[in-house]
Amino acid sequence: MIIDRLYESVAEKGVVCVGLDTSIDYIPEEVIKRFSSISDAIFEFNKRIVDATHDIVACYKIQIAYYEAFGIEGLIAYKKTIKYIKERNSLVIADVKRGDISKTAEMYAKAHFEGDFESDFITLNPYMGMDSIKPYLSYVRDKEKGLFILIRTSNEGAYDIQYIKDYNKNTVYKIVGDKIKDLGKEYMGKCGYSSIGGVVGCTHSDEAKDIRGNLDNMFFLIPGYGAQGGRVEDVVRYLKHGNGGIVNSSRNILLAYKKHDNENAFDVYARQEALSMREAINDAVKAYKD
Repeated sequence: MIIDRLYESVAEKGVVCVGLDTSIDYIPEEVIKRFSSISDAIFEFNKRIVDATHDIVACYKIQIAYYEAFGIEGLIAYKKTIKYIKERNSLVIADVKRGDISKTAEMYAKAHFEGDFESDFITLNPYMGMDSIKPYLSYVRDKEKGLFILIRTSNEGAYDIQYIKDYNKNTVYKIVGDKIKDLGKEYMGKCGYSSIGGVVGCTHSDEAKDIRGNLDNMFFLIPGYGAQGGRVEDVVRYLKHGNGGIVNSSRNILLAYKKHDNENAFDVYARQEALSMREAINDAVKAYKD
């Protein structure tokens, strides 16, 4: 199961997941000037980030919207970035948040688990119903792929729908989490977690203990750290003995060079930021008392 590879990567390298949400204005002018195409400039930036961090981070998450915004040029960079990460023997999460049914979902599954955009994991939105997840399950079962499904997100708008309660006073996000947990039981890895994981933002930490306890065999993709306000104290509540989840950081790592005078060394500062984040989380894990 692909989840065993991710679990082992966390055990070896720590919980940091680098988000390659590469906006063009994140790229130093010196890099942009060297290339005649947007795709080459974006890929060069990503390549240097990957080269500088692949030995100290668990995986990479690529938010496809940043690439789609530049049309074909952007998608070329997206394709090349996925391929390069795999060449460095690292894992790729395609943050595509697809959520549709029937034949459309089958085509999304084919697009992101086969061919030019083939990734190890993809993110899905389940709020159209559980039948929107089914077309991806054959890839989880037969093709060594994994899913991270939205449960409770890190944005303020999460309260609009995810916190609505039913007649038993269960929140929508808890109901969704329970359904995903049940679905994931058929895809358990040796590590004790399922290849069907959940996205749980760390910016709302009040209910963290209940979420982790209820979804005990679910591996978490944890966004919201750093630029969105999530703290190490929030993160550790979703982990189990320093594993069981990955913590995504995009802007804090990609833009770490802006705290310094030398933008040509953006990859060096990205590595330093990733190491600092990893150490801060490790320290918090050691200090955390349930």
